[in-house]
Amino acid sequence: MNEPDGVRARLRAALPAALKARDAGAVAAIRSTLAAIDNAEAVDARAPVVEHARIAGTAGELGAGEAARATLTERQQREVVEREVAERRAAADEYDRHGHDEQAARLRTEADLVASFLVRPA
Repeated sequence: MNEPDGVRARLRAALPAALKARDAGAVAAIRSTLAAIDNAEAVDARAPVVEHARIAGTAGELGAGEAARATLTERQQREVVEREVAERRAAADEYDRHGHDEQAARLRTEADLVASFLVRPA
């Protein structure tokens, strides 16, 4: 169940503004976070939906290979976004350890931006 003021909606609403501002870092961070949410909703393609009677491990009948995507709750979407933030911060720490300050700063900026979408507007 997607909330109209949920994290995904806030990310989608921010994307056009980031595109218009030509903020490549923000666009990349927003798009990758939306993709992470979409990927979390994907059905495991390795699991057969329906097995054909004569061919093991395949789907049979018309449309049997199609499966509805999972629908994440707002809480699950927030967990995906929190993981995205944590991954960026961990990668930034790793860049720091290797002396790549510029890349670390970029990732921290992205992490802060993505984390800002977890805060509900008043």
